[in-house]
Amino acid sequence: MRIHALPPQLINQIAAGEVVERPASVIKELVENSLDAGASRIDVEIEQGGIKLMRVKDDGLGIHREDLALALARHATSKITDLKDLERVTSMGFRGEALPSIASVSRLGISSRAADAESGWCVSSDGTADVEQPSPAAHPGGTSIEVRDLFYNTPARRKFLKTEKTEFGHIENLVRQLALGHFNVAFSLRHNRRETLMLPVAEQRVDQERRLAEVLGPAFLEQAIFLEQVHAGLRLTGWVAHPTFSRSQGDMQYFYVNGRAIRDKLVTHAVRQAYRDVLYHGRHPAYVLYLSIDPVMVDVNVHPTKHEVRFRDGRTVHDFLFRTLHHALSDTSPGQAVDPDTGEILPVAAPADDQSPRETFGTDAQQPFRFKIRERSSGYQPSFNIQHPGEPGPAGLDGPESLVPPLGYALAQLKGVYILAENEEGLVLVDMHAAHERITYERFKKDRSSSGIRSQPLLVPVSVAVSRREADLAESQQEMFHGLGMEVDRLGAETLVIRAIPILLQGTDPEKLLRDLLSDLVVFGNSKRVETEIDQVLATMACHGSVRANRRLTLEEMNALLRDMEATERSDQCNHGRPTWTRLEMKDLDRLFLRGR
Repeated sequence: MRIHALPPQLINQIAAGEVVERPASVIKELVENSLDAGASRIDVEIEQGGIKLMRVKDDGLGIHREDLALALARHATSKITDLKDLERVTSMGFRGEALPSIASVSRLGISSRAADAESGWCVSSDGTADVEQPSPAAHPGGTSIEVRDLFYNTPARRKFLKTEKTEFGHIENLVRQLALGHFNVAFSLRHNRRETLMLPVAEQRVDQERRLAEVLGPAFLEQAIFLEQVHAGLRLTGWVAHPTFSRSQGDMQYFYVNGRAIRDKLVTHAVRQAYRDVLYHGRHPAYVLYLSIDPVMVDVNVHPTKHEVRFRDGRTVHDFLFRTLHHALSDTSPGQAVDPDTGEILPVAAPADDQSPRETFGTDAQQPFRFKIRERSSGYQPSFNIQHPGEPGPAGLDGPESLVPPLGYALAQLKGVYILAENEEGLVLVDMHAAHERITYERFKKDRSSSGIRSQPLLVPVSVAVSRREADLAESQQEMFHGLGMEVDRLGAETLVIRAIPILLQGTDPEKLLRDLLSDLVVFGNSKRVETEIDQVLATMACHGSVRANRRLTLEEMNALLRDMEATERSDQCNHGRPTWTRLEMKDLDRLFLRGR
């Protein structure tokens, strides 16, 4: 066939295939246009899952009469004017394809009144290339767009739509996602004339958390840690849920870059690395996070629907995300609290005379009774001093104000599995094996960090054929390999040889380990794969070396375990992501026994 130019209408319908997948795709484009117009309120109305009608109304800047017809023309936009604008995009949309693409597969109408105009105007399209001239319309400041009979002129695509309930579910999830990314905008959503979502503006933190609870449920907020970190031009804020609030799927993962919701491999990898020590295998973390970065340092023009981005310095972004989240999740031991106003993680108040809680017990008037616990089966030997029975609370922990430690003091052991303790709030229950497993594991990791990763030479070096790029990368990363306990040399342009691996990874396939490391380095700029493999070995050792069920502990041993929990990072959950302790406050106990009624 001869080469020929495509008609404009067909061009728009082809473009619609990239932009308009289903009704939710239309809502995304329209709501993002409203956000770019500076709207403070956006109302979304849906009928029959969006197939019959989608209406988006905002109170933004509006569209001038002369621009209404141009809004339905391809590659027409008010958001960029030259290449410099494209290199630092701050708007949600900028391609100028959304409205003409939507108009080519539906019956579309726009009514708008510009902020400085005395009256409103409207324009419509019936799915053809013809666009009517604007006509007067009564309309407040802002814009309303109606999309009716989606895919009426492309029946083959209409057949791929799901049920009304399914399509509306996608729209509802999308509006929730957009609402979490723009607290300064009020959102409402109606389906078949029934209100399903009403979210007022949430400028203050308390209002933002109210919106979080409305969108994700109160359980997420109850289990979430607020964080805020700034470093090297990057700013990360938001909420991450405790590992014990993990999900069977990644349905509570919201990440925003400069207000744009994205799903990015680099981001996902950094988050999973931060959770790797505390998340049960196969589970997914929950989070709502906001990354602010200079627009010049991120390219949002790499995907038609702008779900993906490309960071100019991906390694720096990856390290920043990992370290920030890793630190936040590390600081969740029972010995720490969170400031309800700032969200800052606060340490436990220092004991009297700046002495360690596990070093001094008893009062000045009495000679403290010293002893050392010897745990035959696990080597668990913390020093611990206690008061004699019937004596006042220990001064090293209580002080003059009788401050009780976060996990309180042991009362008894239940069925050889749980420790029962009393603190200021009520009853504390501790899974002693899970708690001791975390304590032992963290000690193993600390020892590894202080002494480094020991390596062992291979009896027979392993040659690995790689690409020239991978060989160059390995040659430039000799210091990193040495720090991981590996010796990797270059034999030729496309050949590497492995001469040593970490001693704890005996039996591991060296070639597979190296290929995985190189893959991570190529994609993410770094790798935690060796540390992950070693940590799994240490976790197994910690599990076998921890106190087992039905092991009877004395009160002194129980209290020693509680104090160690308070001093250990991540001790809220075991190595498998299970909780190590829980608490029943007095009000909870009173409710159980109907006290006060």
